[in-house]
Order: sequence, then C-alpha cells, then structure tokens
Amino acid sequence: MPWWSWRPGPANGGGDPESRSGITVEGTVRVGPPAPRQPGDDCPAPDRPQIADIPATVEPVTLGRVCDALDLLDVRYLADGDGNLLAMWERHAVLVTLEGPEDEILVMRARPHATVPPDWADRAYRVVNEWNHTRRFCKAYIGDPTERGQLPIYAELQVPFGAGAHDALLVEMLDCGAAVATSFVDWLHDEGALL
Repeated sequence: MPWWSWRPGPANGGGDPESRSGITVEGTVRVGPPAPRQPGDDCPAPDRPQIADIPATVEPVTLGRVCDALDLLDVRYLADGDGNLLAMWERHAVLVTLEGPEDEILVMRARPHATVPPDWADRAYRVVNEWNHTRRFCKAYIGDPTERGQLPIYAELQVPFGAGAHDALLVEMLDCGAAVATSFVDWLHDEGALL
C-alpha cells in the first residue's frame, strides 16, 4: 500500500437524495444533463499571493522549486524523501510530485478522505462524469477498490514542464490545483451529493 494511502473512517452511507442545481437524484441514479459551465466554476483567484513581482526566468521544474512555491502559497506538506509531497486538508489530501521519464510532469492528485461503498458505484461514476463535463483543470475518476472494498475518488491535474517554467507560472499552477482540489471535494459533499 502506498504511503499516501490511508484507512478512511466509515463512508457516508446515509442521507436522503435531493434535488440540487436542477438535477434530480433518484435513489442512486442522477437524472438529467449536467448544468453547463459557469464563469464562477473556474479556478478561484481570491487570496492569491502576489506573483507579479516574481522574476520571469524560465528554469527546469524541480522538487525544490515546487517546495518553494508551496511555501509561498503557505501550503504545509510532508515529504517522503522519494520526491513525493503530501498536503493534508480537513476533507482531503493532495499528493504533489514530478513524474515522467525525466520528472518533467507536475502531478497533483487529490483524494477525499471519505470513500464510496461499492453499491454506490453507478452513482459515483455519474457524479464524477458530471464534474468532468462541467468543470475545468482537474480530471476526476474512481480508483480501484481499497482493501475494505470501498471506492476512492480522485481528482488529478498533470502539466508537462519539459521546457521549464518561470516561478510565477509554477506558483499559479500549484495554487490553481490546490484550489480546484478543495472545490472538487466540497462539491462532492454538497452539490454532487456523493460523500
């Protein structure tokens, strides 16, 4: 089991389905098309650090630069020494790492702490597909069942930086990924009616 996996508490197995944003939830099936994207659905920009004054020198993206950017964003994280960083929030965790043959791909992989019971699989796929259809930046997917048979949910952002990047862009990408991960998890708990 990877170091960033954890054993979640019991999944939210209760709660009455209800209508949210014009989409009716009947049992475990979401009825109706997802609402189209709205301007407010994109990466939120409030409380962004001032990045306009950061020099625009393009350099390779390294784990050290990623750590510096997370520090600038005041995101606390743990490092495992193998190039993986883990930031924890109340409802989710975000793995930040560099992948690819030359560690040129920045990956941010969010996972809510809550999981979905296997009998909610159809509903989970419909809700995740709705997110993918109506939102930008992070793709969402259902992971393989855990040892306890629960279904984890992920949101992932991958950006190739083989040509390098300047600090302001790196900070903006990490800020956007962290903000969208939080929005995704909040959406799953609220509008998505899944967790």
